[in-house]
Amino acid sequence: MALPTLEDPLYYLANFRKVLDWLTLRYADLLSVEESAFITAFERTPQVSQALLVRMVMRKGVDFRASRLLYAEIGDTIEAAVPLVAAGWVEESATLSIEALFGLATKPEIGADMSAWLTDLGVGRSAGKGAWLATLRAETPEPRTLAEWLPALQDRHYRLTVDAMCERFRLMFFGNLRQHWSEFVLAELGVYRFESVELEAASRAFSRREELEAYHHLHGCRERFDADEPLETLLIDVPRVAFDNDWLERRRGRLIYKLAYRLERQGAFDQALELYRDSSAPESRLRQIRVLEAQQLTEAALALAERAEAAPVSAAESQVMERVLPRLRRKLGQMPARRTEASAPPRLDLVLPRASSVERAVARHLSRDEAPVCYVENVLVNGLFGLLCWEAIFAPLPGAFFHPFHSGPVDLFEADFRARRRELIDTCLAALERGDYVEIIRRRYRDKWGIQSPFVFWEALDEGVLELALQCIPAHHLRLWFERLLGDIRANRAGMPDLIQFWPASEGRPPEGQGLGEPAYRMIEVKGPGDRLQDNQKRWLEFCAAHDMPISVCYVTWECENTGVNSEVSAAGMTS
Repeated sequence: MALPTLEDPLYYLANFRKVLDWLTLRYADLLSVEESAFITAFERTPQVSQALLVRMVMRKGVDFRASRLLYAEIGDTIEAAVPLVAAGWVEESATLSIEALFGLATKPEIGADMSAWLTDLGVGRSAGKGAWLATLRAETPEPRTLAEWLPALQDRHYRLTVDAMCERFRLMFFGNLRQHWSEFVLAELGVYRFESVELEAASRAFSRREELEAYHHLHGCRERFDADEPLETLLIDVPRVAFDNDWLERRRGRLIYKLAYRLERQGAFDQALELYRDSSAPESRLRQIRVLEAQQLTEAALALAERAEAAPVSAAESQVMERVLPRLRRKLGQMPARRTEASAPPRLDLVLPRASSVERAVARHLSRDEAPVCYVENVLVNGLFGLLCWEAIFAPLPGAFFHPFHSGPVDLFEADFRARRRELIDTCLAALERGDYVEIIRRRYRDKWGIQSPFVFWEALDEGVLELALQCIPAHHLRLWFERLLGDIRANRAGMPDLIQFWPASEGRPPEGQGLGEPAYRMIEVKGPGDRLQDNQKRWLEFCAAHDMPISVCYVTWECENTGVNSEVSAAGMTS
């Protein structure tokens, strides 16, 4: 199906102006003199010149050829560029490195002027463009203008000089550098739809200029890390003092954690340990224990592990400590504390024909007309929660939203997410006791369909499956799932069972002789050959078992890996 078109050919300019107006309204006190002057001068610039500048801003890179800046709504590119050059926003005929030249010109264009030089260097026309570049780079030529490099090309070169400034504008507007100018276009085309949240004039991502600069600096450090810059040079520029802004401190903590982990992998344990101690990332304490153990500092590792056991930062850390502590105590000759083993969920073993998706193969095998099996993984429970608690999730709390393109609140993964919305969330969850939650979820599914959400994945959340879930899953089970999800949203949005089987008919009976009025469903975690339960999956299984929620683990063996006989065995005595 063809996408709708944008009627205004200058839609991108209108969007850029919206951003400048937004920044003028909300960030006037944070704008530098240069930025304020740019916004004022931009408003007085001819429209076609504005449009050309925005086209360059929204394209990749800073170097452009006039012949490739052809837009019907702009017309003569060279004429439109004159005011931009005069304002200093675009530089004409700047010098280009050999790498930048190869990014601007095609191989035939380069060959037209450089073939003799390349031949003298022993590189023929049949060599690839990359080989040409490597050969010329070895000569370390001085930068030259495009006309000096390729006189036969007869083209003009423009370099955008306000790219960094416009990146800061984008950062101020979105509060991150992950979202791009295309968000406007995709929203206008209807590709993305966002919930309308009432924003105050004071709503913004940064309260001080220093925060903006710090974010930009951290982003640059992360890019250098991803580009594999040597750590000895990168570490010099990484902030080592914690920020008083929690949002920035989390970014700093994650970056330092990544640096420490790379050092640990390289065997630089002392340096890694120092960085882990300096990181606010929740996983840092576990890595400290690992490093201390690798250094054979077992007593120090045990002391830290016991502190983690006493006050875990998450259920995941608590779970890992159950494995770490006995090992450390044994190393020190201590008697490990006796662990209470969680009861294993019912087990289902299947031998099936090999398939590309083990989960879908199990679903097909177990599904019956009276008891359909659906592949839902993390979609169903998240979706039900997201629909029921929609108003609480998108409540216009201070600092939760600061532009029109949020798919969810900024503080979604914060420890105080629920506390800040306690009354709103409790009101939403109360519908589970009242019984009107079914109609609320149905109505939200209809009214909000397609709007971006951190919990509702529309294309995967089938309405038929939704109806079966509302019919077969008791309200008190939904409440249990939702409460656990709220306990640690980042960790608990994942790890849920792959499949769910429903018994919607009144005469239907789920496994284990469950009767009417009891759960008419079971969740099924699927494991293919050689696959094992992950920690987050184990936590969900233990949670369900602790609350008598029907759940099974299905282990699959392919027919060709066994005897070719299709069979089904249930360790818990269950059959389908």
